[in-house]
Amino acid sequence: MAQAASGDVPIVYDDLGRGEPALLFLPGWCTNRTVFQKLAPLCGRRRRTLVLDWRGHGESGSPTGDFGNDDLVEDSLSVVQASGAQQFVPVALSHAGWVAIELRRRLGVRVEKIVLLDWIIMMQPPREFFDALEGMQSPSRWREALERIFSVWLGDVDEAALVRFVREEMGSYRFEMWERAAREIAAAYADLGTPLQTLAALDPPLPVMHLYAQPEDPRYLAAQQSFAASHPWFRAQRLNARSHFPMFEVPDQMAASIEQFVG
Repeated sequence: MAQAASGDVPIVYDDLGRGEPALLFLPGWCTNRTVFQKLAPLCGRRRRTLVLDWRGHGESGSPTGDFGNDDLVEDSLSVVQASGAQQFVPVALSHAGWVAIELRRRLGVRVEKIVLLDWIIMMQPPREFFDALEGMQSPSRWREALERIFSVWLGDVDEAALVRFVREEMGSYRFEMWERAAREIAAAYADLGTPLQTLAALDPPLPVMHLYAQPEDPRYLAAQQSFAASHPWFRAQRLNARSHFPMFEVPDQMAASIEQFVG
């Protein structure tokens, strides 16, 4: 375990393996770096792998005031600087993809490629998505909203480690953090558009791979493949998994796909 300083906030990260471009694993909101506990060591066998906890999450320090996506970008930059990594590939879970995109904007070609993991809403979000975000920001309805979201994320998977991670680790975050997460996620879509639109606006573009399990609807894969047909730098692969956290179910498949893409 290593430590960086993002302003006056200590950011804890793991530093595994050797070789560049390094992988920089970015958890989602209300998610600790333990979400990568199976995947990161497999990737670390092949190349340097950095795995951080955001401020206010896991073993990293907590700031005295509010924070948002811009602060998570600073947390990422602090780890890159402290580690000395020159070339790296962000591996971003869900809405941490917004951080990965901003890292490319700020650091240019030092970010060679981007790997996105299970970003359920890559295209225009449905009304139900914003309804869920509104529920997460309601002091009276947030627990009910989370229960519905957790049920969708877990699906019919009953693996003990996954259920414990979602219901105990993620479930331990208080209303203030879930409210913050929902606010920042909603703001990103309002300010930047959809993830695919935002990626397409990068100039020059860079190779991007999306590994995902949810949603299972084949139309989601078809829509991404249609986008890839006109944007050859993008590719999508649906994994042989069923939850929102396929790294618990098929870490070997994911590690192999990431190495093939990065290497």
